Amino acid sequence: MQIEKYNEVWQDCLDRLSGSITEEEIVKWFKPIRPIDFDGTNLSLRVPNESFVTSIEKRYLSVLRPIIAELYGAGTKLHYAVPRRAQQQSTEASASQVPQFAAPTDTANIKNPFVIPGIRRIMFDPQLNQNYTFDNHIEGECNRLARSAGMAVAVSPGTTAFNPLYIYGDSGLGKTHIVQAIGHEVRQRHPELQVLYVSMNKFQAQFQTAYKNGEITDFIQFYQMVDVLIIDDIQELTGKTGTQNAFFNIFNHLQLAGKQLILTSDKPPVELKDIEQRLLTRFKWGLSAYLSVPDYQTKIKIIRAKAQRAGAVIPEDVVTYLAENISANVREIEGALSSLIANASFLGRKITISLAKDILKVYVKLTQREITIEHIVNIVCEYYNIDLDTFNSAKRTRDVAQARQVAMYMAKQHTKAPLTVIGSSIGGRNHATVLHSCKAVADAMDIDKQFKAQIEEIERLVLNKN
Repeated sequence: MQIEKYNEVWQDCLDRLSGSITEEEIVKWFKPIRPIDFDGTNLSLRVPNESFVTSIEKRYLSVLRPIIAELYGAGTKLHYAVPRRAQQQSTEASASQVPQFAAPTDTANIKNPFVIPGIRRIMFDPQLNQNYTFDNHIEGECNRLARSAGMAVAVSPGTTAFNPLYIYGDSGLGKTHIVQAIGHEVRQRHPELQVLYVSMNKFQAQFQTAYKNGEITDFIQFYQMVDVLIIDDIQELTGKTGTQNAFFNIFNHLQLAGKQLILTSDKPPVELKDIEQRLLTRFKWGLSAYLSVPDYQTKIKIIRAKAQRAGAVIPEDVVTYLAENISANVREIEGALSSLIANASFLGRKITISLAKDILKVYVKLTQREITIEHIVNIVCEYYNIDLDTFNSAKRTRDVAQARQVAMYMAKQHTKAPLTVIGSSIGGRNHATVLHSCKAVADAMDIDKQFKAQIEEIERLVLNKN
């Protein structure tokens, strides 16, 4: 069988695998594999390193075996060819004991491993949290670009157009999780590479120590040894001229040497202040990927995954309630869910919407942006000159009915309250009535300019008078 035929049959194998595992898993574990020989019984596959062998045998053999049997024959045996260089480097790496993950709060007494006479290449702690991997990261529209780019970087660090990979977004959206996941992925795929994660605060503390001890050259040379450098919270460089100069030298060296840089920030490069222009320019060289707040479906997936990991059974109506009411921030979702599970466990109560409401009041308040349904109703009643008793009565005259519809429309636009809550708070209606009211108001605005002007005026009152 010629090499072209090997590749053709292997591609058929990948196509069939796509029906059983995700595209990401195929790209991660099977695309780098190449068939190199098949004698009718023994199929030899070239793999980048031993981690591929372990992963395939442990996680995918049950899926792969029937496909291999169908395409190559029932008696086919798999053999793996690992490049000698990868074997040697993997052995060297395992021979050096790598310390366990160190707590990120220890920034005061950081030991700098710069000055080690006679050693050019050393093994050091990558400072990666074992809990931050792609396997337990939830993908959604809010993070898909950053995650996909991160996986591409992990597959081929330093050789993609995403160098540096600059990931930015508000606090609590998962920047650290993604960049550390990249670090883990690189170490798994390329165990010969040196990976280091460090926050800018730690980097600054190390720089100050090196400066006091006259070791700036050693400090810079140490960081120039790193193959994949991950810097968290790069915005902390603001106003630190000496640190900026050192980082500029490190950045330039790594970039020219084809090494990978990964940066995170709470702002895009263009909004960073008091950082040298030459650095800002370099931050823009690669890809800037924005993390937005999780959308509804992503929050649903996060809640389900976190609950499963915690071993808790969360009813679907509670999952929906949490997704609709908790502020769109991953940390707040995790905190709220932990609080709910803990209270249910300690109090011996079932996890219900009622319990969720009692426990999560603080989170619900955050999502309402300080605009309440009661506030909206008061504004609408005042605008249409309708007293509150009439508004809440069973009266269905045209003016009262329209006022209720407008209030429901405003509540849906400016609060995160569920439709059922909006309906029960405005005339005791159900969620279907709320949806109908919102559509009626939107349709009327499209055809009636005067009515649209009224809605815009009410909206200004709602936003300004709160």
